[in-house]
Parts: sequence; C-alpha cells; structure tokens
Amino acid sequence: MKSKYTLGLDFGTNSVRALIVDVNNGHELASYVSDYVHGDAGVVLRADQPDLARQHPADYLRGIERVVKQSLEFAASDSSHGFSPRNVIGIGIDTTGSTPLPVDKNGTALALLPEFENDPDAMAWLWKDHTSHAEAEEITAAAQRQRPAYLAKCGGRYSSEWYWAKILRCARVAPRVFEAAQSWVEIADWIPAVLSGTTSLGQLRRGACAAGHKCMYNTRWGGFPDEAFISSFHPGLGKVRRSLPEKCATVADAAGGLSAEWAAKLGLPEGIPVAIGAFDAHLGAVGAGIREGTLVKIMGTSTCDIMVVPASRPLRDIPGLCGIADDSVLPGYYGLEAGQSAVGDIFNWFVKSICPGGAEKATHESLTALAAEIRPGESGLLTLDWHNGNRTVLVDQRLSGLTVGMTLHTSPAEIYRSLIEATAFGARVIMERFESYDVPVQRVVNCGGVAARSPLAMQIYADVMNRAVEVSRSTQTCALGSAIAASVVAGTDRGGHADFASAINMICGTSNTVYKPRPESVAVYERLYRLYVQLHDAFGVRDSKASLSNVMKELLDIRDAVGNH
Repeated sequence: MKSKYTLGLDFGTNSVRALIVDVNNGHELASYVSDYVHGDAGVVLRADQPDLARQHPADYLRGIERVVKQSLEFAASDSSHGFSPRNVIGIGIDTTGSTPLPVDKNGTALALLPEFENDPDAMAWLWKDHTSHAEAEEITAAAQRQRPAYLAKCGGRYSSEWYWAKILRCARVAPRVFEAAQSWVEIADWIPAVLSGTTSLGQLRRGACAAGHKCMYNTRWGGFPDEAFISSFHPGLGKVRRSLPEKCATVADAAGGLSAEWAAKLGLPEGIPVAIGAFDAHLGAVGAGIREGTLVKIMGTSTCDIMVVPASRPLRDIPGLCGIADDSVLPGYYGLEAGQSAVGDIFNWFVKSICPGGAEKATHESLTALAAEIRPGESGLLTLDWHNGNRTVLVDQRLSGLTVGMTLHTSPAEIYRSLIEATAFGARVIMERFESYDVPVQRVVNCGGVAARSPLAMQIYADVMNRAVEVSRSTQTCALGSAIAASVVAGTDRGGHADFASAINMICGTSNTVYKPRPESVAVYERLYRLYVQLHDAFGVRDSKASLSNVMKELLDIRDAVGNH
C-alpha cells in the first residue's frame, strides 16, 4: 500500500513554510520556506506610526506557489520514499492572527487591486499592529456596560491586536479603504478560500479559531456580536457584521476542494480537501501533541500558550486569557489561549539594536555562552517582559519593558540572561492563572524556534516554572499541525485519519531531552519570582498610581503631540 501525504502551510510573521508529511508515520519528507518580499522582513512599517505593522497579501500568494513547488520537488527527488504528488490527499493552513484583511464582494483583497496596491491600510493588519489601542479600550468599556458576556470569554478586555478594534481604527483613519471593503477576513480564513476558489462572501467559510478568540464569536449568544452593539462604534461596522455567517466551521471541516486553477499552479490533484484554517499557535499545539492537562508553549517572536478542556467539563471564565473558545484547537474541546506579546523579539531586539557591534560583535550564541556561566540571581537584575506590551494576564499593549538593578558594572550577558528569565517569569504567571481557575498543568511541552535553539532558555524555564519541560520532536509544529488537520479532513476513505486523537498518537512526539528543575536554581528563582510579581502588580495593574500603562499613555500623548508639530 502506497503512503499517503498531506501538505501543511504555515504563514508566519516573516515567511511562509510548506511541510509534506507521511500520514502513516509522521515522517516529514520535505520542507521549504519563502520570505515575504514587501516591507522590512515581510512587515510593512511606517516611521511616523511606530505601532503600525501590515503585510501585503501578494506575498501570501507568491509564497504558496514557491514553497509548495519546491517542497514537492525535494520530496520527489528522494527515491527512497516513492513519493508522488498524486498521493497528496489534503492541505492544511495556519496563519498569524488576528490578521484581518479588507476585501471586496468577491473576496479579493483590496491591496491586490491597482488603486490600493501601495496603501498599507488596504493590506492585512498584522497581529502585532497596535495602532488601535484606543479603539480596543473603547470596545472594552462599552462591552463592560452593555455586553459583559462578550468580554468574559476573552479574558475581560478586548485587545488592540484583534479583529474589531483594527476595523474600527481603519474606519476612522482610512475611510477610503473602509468604504471600499465589503468585509474583513482573517487570513486564516482567506487563504483556504483562495485555494479552494470560495472567496466570494456568500461562499467563504469562517473558522471557529479566529472567530472565537479574536472576533467575540460564541454560540451562547448566537455567534458573532450583535449588529446593534457593533454599529454603535461606527455605522459602517454594520456592513461588516452582516457579511459574517451565523455559524463557523472547525479545523475538522473543509473550506472546499483545491480549485482547478491552483491544482494546475501547484501540481497537485484537483479537488483534494483544503482544511478550514486556524491560527499558528493553535495548530502548533496540535503538532506538539496537545491533550487535556498539557500546556503547549509555541515560542517564537512572541509566545502563545495553549490548553484544551473537554467541552463536557464545567469551566469557569478566566480573567486575562486571550480567549476560551469552543472547538478552536480540537473539536469537542474548549481551546484556551494565553501568551506573551514578545519573547524571541525581545532577544533579537537586544542583540541587533542594543548590541550591534563593538570589540566583540554580540550574537545570540556568544551572549548565550556567557549568560550560561552566570548563576541565578548573580547579576542582581530583574526585568519585566513587556517590551511589546502584555498579552496575558494584564491585556495591556501600552505597557513597556523595565529592568531594575543595573549598575556601571552590568554586562550585556547579564542583561541578556535577565531578559530570558523575565520571559520565564511571565510564562509562570500564565501557568498559575490557568491553575488558579481549575485547569491543572500536568505536562509542559515547548515548541518553536526558541525551544529548538536555546537549551539555556529551556533550562531556565524549567527552573522558574519548577516543572519538567519537554520539547516537541518536530521543529515545525505549526506546519505539522496543519498537515494533521489536512489528514483528518481527508478522512480514512482517502487514507487519512478518522479524528485528531488517532492522528496525534501516530504522528506527534517529543525529543529525548527533558529539562528538569534543578533544586538549587528553583530556590533562587522562587525568591526572584516573588519580586517579579511585586513589580508586575505595582507597575501593571491599571489602578496603581505607579502603573506603567499610565506612564506610557502620557509618553505616547507627548510623542504624538511632538510628532504632529
């Protein structure tokens, strides 16, 4: 019997990756990555708007062709597998999010039209675009008064990283784009629709993952938030609300079959199912083998923390989480999402911007080697990991990083280690929030670039969290999770899997290395963590006079006033 294969497409912050997987044993045959070409490392920025971050949808389409063709070529070149594109039975897709895209009535991205191709406001509003922090505050305040249930499922606050805040911001600052858009579509939904030829608004299927975590969708109140509430912020939002369906689909459903056009472009069988899309972290958790009691941390430029709870089990609302959503990770489970707005980005910022050269050019490798020689607590430093705001549990993108304890003798390696420790402390805050609301963490599995490349960080996480830390066997868990979704959507008739449990058992695993807590380090980090919590609560809680959010608001007001002159 010939092996069957699925294709996972992973659309990240800077690039798109394709991964071909043997569904019988999880073997990863071939992979290829293509960088986005627009902007700075794929992100369109503006010097006069430091919170702006956009992506051009043309990069997604160009990237699909390039990574799929190259991956198929690599797989076919290895004769030991007997691979043929004819035996690819499905495609799965994950993307960043919330990354909504304005489209016309046909579902065509506005930025693909000549009149909008160079307009950042007509592009995809990347997850880390924080221009809409004022709109997020407005939505939060209104929901607290009028629709508190809406906030209960997304941690008590609406974020500037999310769907409605970004669309409201566009309505106010870019009316030409807003009026031209007939709807806004998360790229997690748009890309599967493109591949299956179902982009028109009457056909396009929306996924429960993006809708439940970022768009206030929940079946308990009839789906998406009601039109009266949404329109209260701007009359034009009613048009967007009316474009949304009553029900959303799960990753076990198909967006459609691969269209003849894209089958010809890619060299794949026409009609193979294209799975409903989901966010990278959620399918990354699938690729890491998530199950009840397992905390999966997808560690890259930022970190997403994912857990699942059976839908049959009572579950309280959890303040500060990015969302509790039905079927968003696995069908039949609540998907719980938390995370940190910057992790790898913090380390990269320090290496590239703060230590760009000198007598010894700093690199991650050189700083890691020096940082490994520093004992816990030896530097006298303590850092708050809010360099790109706080996603969980404070949900405040205006917060900023802070390091205390520096002297004229502080070294770059000491600061670098303190930054790693800060992200570990932030990770422990999230873990304790889960557990304080009766979601026990029995196992921690880390995956992503940081987990794969930094044994020092993994050991610090184990010591700070006082838990054994496993690392996913696959270094491409997001793409692998997408490939698993494709195998489930393909079903047993095509040679795939009947459900996610059987697919995960057959395909997923962890590496042989387990990072175990070291008692002497745990004791020191316990003391440091208590100090971290004091700083976290003093500077992060909004009703504190010392709140960094209050300070940052004033600083941003001053910055904007100076910029306007």
